[in-house]
Amino acid sequence: MVMNMAYLKTKDIAAITVFAALWGVLNSLISPIFFQIFHLPFMCDLIGFSSIILATWYVRKLGTATMVGVIATIINFVLMPTAMHFLGFTAASAVFDVLAFTIGHKRMFNKKLVGSISLFTISVLSAATAGIIIASFFMTSAALKNWGGTVGWAGLHAVGGVIGGTIGVVLMNALILRGIQPSEK
Repeated sequence: MVMNMAYLKTKDIAAITVFAALWGVLNSLISPIFFQIFHLPFMCDLIGFSSIILATWYVRKLGTATMVGVIATIINFVLMPTAMHFLGFTAASAVFDVLAFTIGHKRMFNKKLVGSISLFTISVLSAATAGIIIASFFMTSAALKNWGGTVGWAGLHAVGGVIGGTIGVVLMNALILRGIQPSEK
């Protein structure tokens, strides 16, 4: 009898890379246009946290959200080398991962309502974390003044986390209703 001791299976790695590529490419193409039109940072959060929620739901293992964030960051830097602010989202991915692990993947996904509320809340907190990091390390004080300082910028990203969290949770529940099963249930 041969035991498979691999932490991540091939389909886990495939899901992680697909959701990371989705985030990295869409963020590079759509987010700058959205920001230029509306002057709001919501699109990065929307794409990112909906992708992370779906990947975390599908794989259900520690490290998933972090790997999605790191791969999305690499793709983002390839497509937009000057977008250093994306490192805030890399850190937010790790925060998402730790919070999801702390709640417990099995506990979070055994009950649809608990999982939905947990993932939504984690998205908002992680997005706010991205906003704090971006404001603290990548924005000038003059630019921050227009946005209400670090707290204002974090609040705008938290709103993006609300939008991304809502879309991610709705998509996850739609997949569940359609009978799509996660990698390991």
